[in-house]
Amino acid sequence: MTESTQPVSRFRSIINVTSGNFLEQYDFFLFGFYAKAIGETFFHSDSTYAALMKTFLIFAVSFLMRPIGALVLGPYVDRIGRRKGLMLTLSIMAFGSLIISFTPSYNSIGMLAAFLIFVGRLAQGFSAGVELGGVSVYLAEIANEHNRGFITSWQSASQQVAVVFAAILGYAVNQIFTVQQVADWAWRIPFFIGCLIIPLIFFLRSNLKETEDFASRKEHPTTSQILTTLALNWKIVLTGMFLVATTTTMFYFITVYTPTYGKEVLQLTTSQSLLATVIVGISNFIFLPIGGHFSDRFGRKPVLLLTTALMLITAYPILSWLTHSISLVHLLITLLWLSLLYGLYNGAMIPSLTEIMPREVRTSGFSLAYSLATSVFGGLTPLMATFLVESSGNKSTPAFWLMLAAFLGLCATLYVFHISKHPTKNFDTRSN
Repeated sequence: MTESTQPVSRFRSIINVTSGNFLEQYDFFLFGFYAKAIGETFFHSDSTYAALMKTFLIFAVSFLMRPIGALVLGPYVDRIGRRKGLMLTLSIMAFGSLIISFTPSYNSIGMLAAFLIFVGRLAQGFSAGVELGGVSVYLAEIANEHNRGFITSWQSASQQVAVVFAAILGYAVNQIFTVQQVADWAWRIPFFIGCLIIPLIFFLRSNLKETEDFASRKEHPTTSQILTTLALNWKIVLTGMFLVATTTTMFYFITVYTPTYGKEVLQLTTSQSLLATVIVGISNFIFLPIGGHFSDRFGRKPVLLLTTALMLITAYPILSWLTHSISLVHLLITLLWLSLLYGLYNGAMIPSLTEIMPREVRTSGFSLAYSLATSVFGGLTPLMATFLVESSGNKSTPAFWLMLAAFLGLCATLYVFHISKHPTKNFDTRSN
């Protein structure tokens, strides 16, 4: 491959591999945005709060499937290849999306409706267990040492495109239909549109080529060997989990939970909440590559330490300021600040996680660490935030959940760069 064609080929690979990330985050965001409508459609309850909590509980429980997906599908990707593994995860993810889109309401089929939604979410959680890891590792392996942070940042950046697209669709639906129509059936329209996009995503991902890093290996470990290696490296996996805790908690707070927070807690309009979400998605898209670039230029450790420290110091004051003086402008300022911290942190965290994992279990280790963090922290964020506000009566209390995640990320950063002075040793960059 010539120097002139390499950037073009790499750009195409980034588009093709991150297309599946778009579908995953698109559905996850819609599930959070339409949580109230979904709760009232599929879960019988006389209380709006109870229906909302049931929806967020299913949202959280589905994340428990992620570690299982990482342990089942991760070794498959490390053994068979990145391309085949990512095609499989996309198929499972599409299956879950179709179930959620077409399941009849509780009034039509009773408890079977709730069960089918549960199955659809479990399928999505199972595939997501290795989707992010597979995409991140693929991007890390087509990059080289001096731009790995920037290249891998597009895994998360692709999710922001999905957030913006879903929010714009949600805004259009809420403008065209009445509040009652949206609650009754129109909330399904964005889900149907997502289903129509699935064939295009399959086409894009089918054009993926196997990474040179993986293809050049003469031997690939068996599933048993991979699981044994993971067990022996449990400290690295656990540390990786705490690294991810910060990014997944912040992400689900400023994107998935923001529409509910804006409407149900701050009492802003649906249009205002959607506008805030669109702007945050755009700002995330901008800040993530900047964070990746900064980590390439200044090192992963300084960026990670600075952002987690700032989150610890500023989370409660800025949410307190917002809730004591509620307005769209103040919500935007708050979310843009959190978006900046999230983008810079995640831009440095993703390459760090790929670099500390042993080469032979790179996808499995990354996916397991990411899945555990998302299950314990990210997936619980809407549920915990709703519970903290309801139980305390204090609209600022979700900040404590953010601060806990930031503290874990800070500790993990100090530890991981203590045990791994040269994390890039796990990469063979000769072919780059």
